[in-house]
Amino acid sequence: MSTRPSTHPLPAPVPTLLQTGIGVVAPYDFALDRELWRWVPDNVTLHLTRTPYAPIAATMEMAVQVSDPEMVARTTMNVLPVGPLAVAYACTFGSFVGGLTGEAALVEAMIAAGAPAATTTSGALLLALHRLGISRVATVTPYTNDLTAGLTRFLAEAEIEVVATAGLGLIGQIWAVPYETTVELVRSIDSDAAEAVFISCTNLPTYDVIAGLEAALGKPVLTANQVTMWSALELAGHQGVGPGQSLMGAA
Repeated sequence: MSTRPSTHPLPAPVPTLLQTGIGVVAPYDFALDRELWRWVPDNVTLHLTRTPYAPIAATMEMAVQVSDPEMVARTTMNVLPVGPLAVAYACTFGSFVGGLTGEAALVEAMIAAGAPAATTTSGALLLALHRLGISRVATVTPYTNDLTAGLTRFLAEAEIEVVATAGLGLIGQIWAVPYETTVELVRSIDSDAAEAVFISCTNLPTYDVIAGLEAALGKPVLTANQVTMWSALELAGHQGVGPGQSLMGAA
């Protein structure tokens, strides 16, 4: 048997992919973990946690329950051991139900808990509208009427005019709404008065409809999970992945 060394070259070392971590605090009924990952580039990883379970349907009562800054702060601490560069509170009604003051309190609570930077879905929406220079929107929600009205009040407080709105009146299993229903609702309320359309609720799947709706309507279409990931990724120094989505290319 030959003892001569092999002349085959060793394979080149695979470069280490340095990962950036982002923490995500979601409500206890959040069902769309996979959708959040679709906006994330390969060098970013998500660390998800959920607020404590409560036997409440997706109503105003739940919105108030999940908007408690102390609870969100405690839940934020679950993701801090892995060193995320930013933490996002991925809940629309939980971050708009208390108005601008309530949204700011949630961010402050996450920072006080130890998050290096923090954002909420409703706060991210306002940042996205400002980035795109939009002041008039149409909104689509899966909510009951009182929650849909709450979103309108929140936007009005931020000097964003809601020119049309529509809701599905759901109190559960929002993640099961088919794309076709969402698209039909968006088309039904769009008008020239709206500079953009916002599709609310982080439990409503939207990734695959955004680009097509933007192309058809000729205007930005923003969604709850999209603005949340866009804002969190910016805080961590990254750009989201969303072909055909105006927001992902906004500088």
